[in-house]
Amino acid sequence: MVSAAVTRHTTVVTVVTAVHAPSARYLPDAWASLCEQELPGGARWEWVIQEDGTTDEVRPYVPEDPRVVFHQGRPGGPGVARTIALAHARGAYVKVLDADDRLTPGALARDLAVLQARPDLGWTTCRVLDLLPDGSTAGFPGDPDEGPLERGAVLRHWQANDFRPPVHPATLCVRRELLTALGGWMALPASEDTGLLLALDAVSRGWFSAQAGLLYRKWEGQVTGQSSHTDPAERTARAAVAEARARALADLGWTYPAP
Repeated sequence: MVSAAVTRHTTVVTVVTAVHAPSARYLPDAWASLCEQELPGGARWEWVIQEDGTTDEVRPYVPEDPRVVFHQGRPGGPGVARTIALAHARGAYVKVLDADDRLTPGALARDLAVLQARPDLGWTTCRVLDLLPDGSTAGFPGDPDEGPLERGAVLRHWQANDFRPPVHPATLCVRRELLTALGGWMALPASEDTGLLLALDAVSRGWFSAQAGLLYRKWEGQVTGQSSHTDPAERTARAAVAEARARALADLGWTYPAP
């Protein structure tokens, strides 16, 4: 359990990670990337790791660090694991970090700087580099310009580009109160993070940082690489639900922050 005291004046970023047994071996790498983060003004991070299941295979990879909390629960997919992890979050900001990914140095500080300086923004994203099995990295074209993302911009791009958003939901950093108001991650078998991104886009402005903040690991066992992830019928159904939610939120007229 986390033992360090948190005063009401301390800025805390809660990093949330869903993990299952096959990806647990990458947790030490994710932790190493967290340890490289330097936050300004006495701000600090905490890491909530939530196993999607109750096996004995994950805990051996959880770092012995007072800033790290580990919990287990009934399996329900990564969206369920991340959402239940919010029960243990104490930060005003929530940063996503998948178990098999790594943050780049300065990533958390950049997220925090934007959200603290811009109360009109609800969330941030950043550029991603693929981390290949040989240790090399690869970028890809098509990122938006650095700066604010207006409400509805993500949905429009997603609709016009075969359900592909212009920014990567694995890089999200979001105000916790906004994340909670939207109910956390969607209860979908996949694309639960894209569903959340579209919901955020419907009610609030975001930000894109052009500096790479995440190394997205490519490996044989990753969930998004499985054939079930791209099954056409399920993919269409997931997209329909995510789009309907985003449209309903936009039509209701509720925005964050409140006008």
